[in-house]
Amino acid sequence: MEIKRELAEYAKRIEAQLKKYSYCGMNLNQQIVSEAMDYSLEAGGKRIRPILVMEFCRMCGGDTEAALAPACALEMIHTFSLIHDDLPCMDNDDFRRGKPSCHKQFGEAVAVLAGDALAVRPFEIIAQSDKLDDSKKVKIVSELAYSTGVCGMIGGQIIDMENETKEHVDEENLREMYALKTGALIKTASKIGCIAAGADEEKTALAVKYAECIGLAFQIVDDILDVTGSTEVIGKPVGSDEEQHKTTFVTVAGLDNAKAEAKRLTDNAVKLLDNFENNEFMKELTEFLLSRNY
Repeated sequence: MEIKRELAEYAKRIEAQLKKYSYCGMNLNQQIVSEAMDYSLEAGGKRIRPILVMEFCRMCGGDTEAALAPACALEMIHTFSLIHDDLPCMDNDDFRRGKPSCHKQFGEAVAVLAGDALAVRPFEIIAQSDKLDDSKKVKIVSELAYSTGVCGMIGGQIIDMENETKEHVDEENLREMYALKTGALIKTASKIGCIAAGADEEKTALAVKYAECIGLAFQIVDDILDVTGSTEVIGKPVGSDEEQHKTTFVTVAGLDNAKAEAKRLTDNAVKLLDNFENNEFMKELTEFLLSRNY
């Protein structure tokens, strides 16, 4: 399948750049933390967020080399969130991307610190980039910080935790939580790709609208896979949402309605891409995310 080949090529480029940012091999006394960081960063994954950064930069006429640092920075933040998400005090998952979770491999304390390190390293990377001017660096750092914090991903995680204690969670609450916990970083990926390219406000706003659609669709598909997938295929335990009594789009709307909503959001996202040139790969990727089984 052509899209899988192209995704693999993109992932290879991103992973090569991530290796350049590794602390391993620097003869640090605190090498164990570096190993834990790399362990989680190199565990694979779809690399969708960094790909979005680079693709929106490209579609807006920018140089993807300029987007590499922000793309890797965003992937580090995403990985830190996964490390912390898997901790016993959070979702308590033993596997991630087909491997033992960071805390199972290195212990809980090292996993916490590895996540912390991956949360701050991105800002150093962006500040030191020689492919971005200072104005773009400030905008990208601001976007990353906002979408990671209380008004973004972390805020969404808080809503998710609070929902676990509620007898009833409605669809509006669920959509808000998904928009923050999952959607915030996806929206930021699209936005900072535009910033790296120097895109105007109109193009950036269209990229954000696209990301809002695809971010929610992405999480709904995750909910569906937790019911219909397998541990071998998706690389993490399935059925964990039900086991932990979590409310998901599937439990609120039903499996068929969840599939229909994911399709509607994907179709809207594809239409929004008509506003960008050289959009063929992104359209194919957007459709692929709807039908993915991993």
